[in-house]
Amino acid sequence: MSSPATVPLPAELLPAESLGRVHFVGIGGAGLSAIARIMLARGITVSGSDAAGSPVLEQLRGQGATCFVGHAAEQLGAADTVVVSTAVRAGNVEVVEARRRGLRLLPRSAALESVMQSRRVVAVAGTHGKTTTTALLTVMLMHCGADPSYCIGGDLALTGANAAEGSGDLFVVEADESDGAFLVYSPYAAIVTNVEADHLDSYGTETAYVAAFERFLDRIRPGGFVVCCADDPGAHRLAELACDRGVETITTGTAADADLVVSAAVFAGSSSRFSVSRDGSALGTVTLQIPGLHYVLDAACALAVGLRLGFAFADAAAGLAAFTGTRRRMERKGEADGVRVYDSYAHHPTEIGADLRAARALSGAGRLVVCFQPHMYSRTRVFAAAMGEALSLADHVVVMDVYGAREDPEPGVDGALVASYVGLDPACVEVRTGRDGVVEALVAAARPGDLVLTLGAGDVTLLGPLVLEAITARAAAEQVRGRQC
Repeated sequence: MSSPATVPLPAELLPAESLGRVHFVGIGGAGLSAIARIMLARGITVSGSDAAGSPVLEQLRGQGATCFVGHAAEQLGAADTVVVSTAVRAGNVEVVEARRRGLRLLPRSAALESVMQSRRVVAVAGTHGKTTTTALLTVMLMHCGADPSYCIGGDLALTGANAAEGSGDLFVVEADESDGAFLVYSPYAAIVTNVEADHLDSYGTETAYVAAFERFLDRIRPGGFVVCCADDPGAHRLAELACDRGVETITTGTAADADLVVSAAVFAGSSSRFSVSRDGSALGTVTLQIPGLHYVLDAACALAVGLRLGFAFADAAAGLAAFTGTRRRMERKGEADGVRVYDSYAHHPTEIGADLRAARALSGAGRLVVCFQPHMYSRTRVFAAAMGEALSLADHVVVMDVYGAREDPEPGVDGALVASYVGLDPACVEVRTGRDGVVEALVAAARPGDLVLTLGAGDVTLLGPLVLEAITARAAAEQVRGRQC
């Protein structure tokens, strides 16, 4: 299998309106589809291709894009610029044709920067929590009347989309560090939720990964500011560095010396409530429709930005209270025969632990049954033990095989490796590879009152509806048997 296509940054980053006709290779993905939506809203001619059909392609067609299923050289048509997903391989026929024709080739980061150039950008960075924090900030600003443009790595429940063009001057963006993309942007303001080793397939070492966040500080425009969650050691160190560099810095968190202090957090079912103070003065209480301390800390970062931009606490708090989530972040898929099913994107050990603690609060007296799909061989090799330890917070665990994404398999790096580190009774830990087998295992393990949580950044998200359907069928069959007796 060929390596991923490497598209270097161009010498000059042009505004979107100067790119001509734009073709996206991998347009169905979260990153490229978001940029395509913004360009379409601005009247730019957009086309694109993806390996498989999806609702996203249908939505883009509805906005005016020409979308193809499968890849072919002739699909470039009269394109002037070709944007290439990081998941696309170097041998892709459309990429090869674009190079042959000498068309302008852009990586995702450059295309995103092109649509942000005329706006005041608020970039949300961090190892974990980027999508939720970006979404919280977006909904909050909407409620405050700012009408921001936004580009998020997940669909907002409020709008059903991962991006939109707003009429205001603010542009809220999820700043992805996985491939260094966030070092292309020039934000007016930034949030850093946390800094913890990840994406070592790209960076090689934790030192290099942390250094990228330090360089990110230099991307903040003069007169801008950064918000850091002081509860996280990595973000706390970054805040100290930002102060040393003369960047206006706002810290948030539960520590008494944070600029914006979170206290008296209460978690009840699917909601969270916490108090906020600034400079020793109480501002008020915030209620969220999502559970867990990690979401409280994300909301505090968003709130700090809103207050610094001049919006009233009451309006910002009301906006945060109106947030109903994003797809794949502790997303409720449904309930069948008393079994609730949720899905979440967590794939790093810290994220897994945070989501399992939140799910434990949701499960109440019921058991927590978790299906985990490791994401990428390199990450699984490095973090298998920590993944297994985090999964030990569940009552029953089913581990799938690794979702390779852009990577090729590695010998000995598989679901069984992760499962070997889960500290539960062996009878409560299973390794399954086929989708049918995974669903069968989850249905067999779940009983009324339990909560089933599917976790991972791959196609594990497709299992929730199948589990609900199978549990419904099981309940119906049991009723029939009961009547026969």
